[in-house]
Amino acid sequence: MKPYKKLLLENKAWAQEMVAHDPDYFKRLAELQSPEFLWIGCSDSRVPADKITGTQPGEIFVHRNIANLVIHTDVNLLSVLDYAVNYLKVNHVIVCGHYGCGGVKAAMTNHDYNHLLNMWLRNIKDVYRLYEDELNNIADEEERTNRLVELNVKEQVMKLAKTSIIQRAWKNEKRPVLHGWVYGLKDGIINNLFDMPPGSAMNAIYKFDDL
Repeated sequence: MKPYKKLLLENKAWAQEMVAHDPDYFKRLAELQSPEFLWIGCSDSRVPADKITGTQPGEIFVHRNIANLVIHTDVNLLSVLDYAVNYLKVNHVIVCGHYGCGGVKAAMTNHDYNHLLNMWLRNIKDVYRLYEDELNNIADEEERTNRLVELNVKEQVMKLAKTSIIQRAWKNEKRPVLHGWVYGLKDGIINNLFDMPPGSAMNAIYKFDDL
């Protein structure tokens, strides 16, 4: 059997199991989407947001890309953020990285990954530059990589706070809370690095004064 056909069979089995357990499951799901959370995570197949948080369909709105980056020119990311904050009214936005991230590892090298990946990874290299002294003082390569994973999450959360989407919601509705998390592939545990409640401090140059 071809691998993709197995996926289709597994889907049918799953759907049948859900209906057997709860006959109205899909009817309810089709009528309403009211997630509490927006998850901005890594595309890594080992980090499925719903599985590692025990959430069900409809409970968590998900955007994923390589190394969970928040880039101010990424229309895809910003569209998801706008929809989640202003239409779904989520109360929490989570940036979740993971230890051992391949994108972070790649960004720490001087290898040429060709134009598109080079352009994407540059954003992580910029984080490295900000914390170069700290990172260069970490002798162990794995520890240095994992520290950059944490610092990258921190910077992506800060980039969320710099958007007019978040600042307007903070000003007018006192939500959402921003969270920086890192998932451990080796133990399955999420490390909550820090939180940014509405109105958190940031450099004044990034604050909008006419929202």
